[in-house]
Amino acid sequence: MMRRFYKTAGVIARPDGRYGIALDGKPLKTPARHDHAVPTRALAQAIAEEWEAQEKDIRPATMPLTTLAATTLDRVNGLREAVINDLLAFARTDLVCYRAEHPAALVELERKSWDPLLAWLARRYDIALEVTQGIIAIAQSDTALSRLASVLAANDDFRLAALHALTTGSGSLVIGLAALSGEIDAETTFLLGQLDELYQAEKWGVDSEADQRRAALRADIGATLRFVSLLGDR
Repeated sequence: MMRRFYKTAGVIARPDGRYGIALDGKPLKTPARHDHAVPTRALAQAIAEEWEAQEKDIRPATMPLTTLAATTLDRVNGLREAVINDLLAFARTDLVCYRAEHPAALVELERKSWDPLLAWLARRYDIALEVTQGIIAIAQSDTALSRLASVLAANDDFRLAALHALTTGSGSLVIGLAALSGEIDAETTFLLGQLDELYQAEKWGVDSEADQRRAALRADIGATLRFVSLLGDR
C-alpha cells in the first residue's frame, strides 16, 4: 500500500482532445507508464475525485474508475484482437445458452430470465445463438460468431475494456452486451449473471464467503456501468 504523496488531484485538458489527471499539477501515469488520459472531462473528473478521496494511504480497491481506465490504456490499447478473441470465447460457451435440466423451478427461472436476452440479441444485431440443456458443449454457428466479432470491433478501447469486465463478471457476453448497450441496468446485470447461484443460496442457505464475493461483484458491475455512462454517447 502506498502513502498519499500529493495534496490535490485535478483535470487537465490535452492538445489531443483527451483529458488527463494531474496530481499536484503533474500528469498521472498508468502502471505501464502511459499517460492516464480519457476521452471525456466527466470521466476524468470522476477519476480525479477518486484520487482526491484517498486519505493517508492510497487504496486501489476504492478506485475502480482509475483501474478500468488504466486497464484500457495498458492492456486493451494495441491488443484489441486478443481482447475480442477472449470475448468470443465466452460466446462459444455462453452462460445463457447452457440451461439446467432440473429442477423445474430453475428451468423456468432461466427461461424467463435469459430468453429475453437472446431475443434482444437477435432483434438488435440479427444474431441467433443455440441453446442447450446440460453441460455437453454445443457449437455456435460461424455466422453468429462472425457477427459478434463485428459488434465487438465497433467499440472503442474504453467500451471494449468495460465490456470485458462486464462479461467476465457475469460469465456471459450476451449479458455484457446488453448491459453495455443500456438494455439492462447494473442490478439486473448482477442478478442475471448470478441467477443459478442465487437460486441455490435461497434453497440451501447463504454462505458468508460467497455472499461477500457477490457483494464485491455487484459493486464492480455498478462501477463499470458508471464508467460507461461517463464516456457519454458515441
